[in-house]
Amino acid sequence: MEFFERFMIPHPSFLIYVSMVLIVLVSVALVAVITYFKLWGYLWREWITTVDHKKIGIMYLLMALLMLFRGGVDAIMLRYQLSMPENTFLDAQHYNEVFTTHGVVMILFMAMPFITFFFNYLVPLQIGARDVAFPRLNNLSFWLFFMGAMLFNLSFVVGGSPDAGWTSYFPLADNEFSTSVGTNYYMIAIQIAGIGTLMTGINFITTIMKMRAPGMTLFKMPMFTWSALIANLIIVFAFPVLTVALAMGTMDRLFDTKFFAIGNGGMDMLWANLFWVWGHPEVYILILPAFGIFSEVISTFARRNLYGYKSMVWSMIVISVFAFTVWTHHFFTMGQGAFTNSIFSITTMAIAVPTGVKIFNWLFTLYKGKIEFTTPMLYAVHFIPLFTLGGVTGVMLAMSAADYQYHNTMFLVAHFHNVIIPGVVYAMLAGFTFYWPKMFGFMLNEKIGKATVWVMSTGFLLAFMPMYITGLDGQARRMYTYSESTGFSTLNMVSFVGAGIMAVSFIMLVWNIWYSFKNSPRNIGSDPWDARGLEWATHTPIPAYNFAITPDVTDSTSEAFWDMKKKGTQIFKGEIKKIHMPNYSGVPFIMSCGFFLLGFSLIFSMWIPAIVGLIVILAGMAHRSFEKDHGYYIPEEDVKATEKQYEKRGAK
Repeated sequence: MEFFERFMIPHPSFLIYVSMVLIVLVSVALVAVITYFKLWGYLWREWITTVDHKKIGIMYLLMALLMLFRGGVDAIMLRYQLSMPENTFLDAQHYNEVFTTHGVVMILFMAMPFITFFFNYLVPLQIGARDVAFPRLNNLSFWLFFMGAMLFNLSFVVGGSPDAGWTSYFPLADNEFSTSVGTNYYMIAIQIAGIGTLMTGINFITTIMKMRAPGMTLFKMPMFTWSALIANLIIVFAFPVLTVALAMGTMDRLFDTKFFAIGNGGMDMLWANLFWVWGHPEVYILILPAFGIFSEVISTFARRNLYGYKSMVWSMIVISVFAFTVWTHHFFTMGQGAFTNSIFSITTMAIAVPTGVKIFNWLFTLYKGKIEFTTPMLYAVHFIPLFTLGGVTGVMLAMSAADYQYHNTMFLVAHFHNVIIPGVVYAMLAGFTFYWPKMFGFMLNEKIGKATVWVMSTGFLLAFMPMYITGLDGQARRMYTYSESTGFSTLNMVSFVGAGIMAVSFIMLVWNIWYSFKNSPRNIGSDPWDARGLEWATHTPIPAYNFAITPDVTDSTSEAFWDMKKKGTQIFKGEIKKIHMPNYSGVPFIMSCGFFLLGFSLIFSMWIPAIVGLIVILAGMAHRSFEKDHGYYIPEEDVKATEKQYEKRGAK
């Protein structure tokens, strides 16, 4: 019995027990459906072992949507708890667990896979490549991320969720104050997922630098590809810092080392510095690809090229450098002194300048454009004022003296969401709607889509604008309750209503997918938006090889497909030949299972299964080291036959 007691939830509640039952029922139902329809073989052959960047991208998308639901439920619980004074819906412990998991899930397991979906699906298409540089590594990256996410979410029902905040500051996160294994889950699950993300960064830098189409110089790359390159460079520089910090935190918890202890030679502020040296660049890892998506959408539906292409590129480069010079503004109040605070206050305000350049680039693109207000464009138009408001409050927080009033209040919570939701979530949903027909061959309903945008923005304003006011009035973040005498109750109820309206908008999004699947026409062609980039020069659905003939953009601009349509520029030169493609492999999935076993075992200090998991990982690495796998060729005649089928379908 003692062995099984370690897996028990230390702070059980009725909601957790209900969740356990639902998880079991949904899992059994899923296995039953897959078994009944005999889909195990199909899933293994076509998805689990795939190295096709498009399928891997779609798997990231499914993960992002699943985690959006999980994190959204957490958000509704948090807002309901604070909607009235002295509410008992959540006690202090469960409130701590919920806001901890909400932050981690939304940033690392929702936003990150959403942008990685776009990296995977779009970058090879935009640069005229047939896949990424390291296809098998791409598969391993996804499964490591997946296993890390699943391991983190397992904490909810096995062992207990982390409760030290999404930043997991020490000494709160050490064994003395976080006695359950929840923080072990935090350290190890994020570590596994982070290794996958670091591999993704290396893969896409190599892909963009080495696999661009003939004639595609750096300054002919589409704006999203530029944003992907810069974001992945930030990943490669920032994520090793997180890797080291998590390794040190894991050793503090499992082996009682003292890296982040208050005494014995440790330094608790070392964790805060290491975390934010990664954490603030992480914001730009998310926001720069979002800027790239908005750039693609705005230029398409303004019906003109992007204004100030080179200034857009250089502003992103400047942002990426400044991103590593502002981390201390996250703890102005924690004692590093006025001189240090002043330096980081200046750099924090300075980073607003290149961001402002991008806002004006988009506005000038819209100026005198023939604007078409589609659903993706509506997300982009709503983004500009809402994100600008978030940026302005960021400059307020950059003033270190004033930050003593703002810090650790709901004002800061409002600011962060005011940047991330319009800046990242709106971009992801705009890109999701924009590229949906290219992925699945039919359009999402425009009427429902536009209504969704307006409902979402209404809910967003109602949810977060009151927090600025309550924050300035002194409502602290991370407090699970408050008294009636504070006067916060009315505005907190408005916030809860706003959160509920945002939840309705996401239900509308799901309804739109279902409604469009049932009713939208399939004869939409390959370019339903009259778009501009190479990704739209492919067939729909996109064949495994992407392009029968590798594009040559020597005579084109950064909008090669637009040049072909409007100027007659030839981008497909030469003849169809046999095409080399990479083989699928199940080894990365098996290795990721080894990582899951190793991680789970370390969380509970079970050393024998941990060694077994490590052996599985090392065996997978050894297998790959000695494996002779040169891929395969699609014969010329098969490519020609596929192209003829697409031509006949297009003629109909």
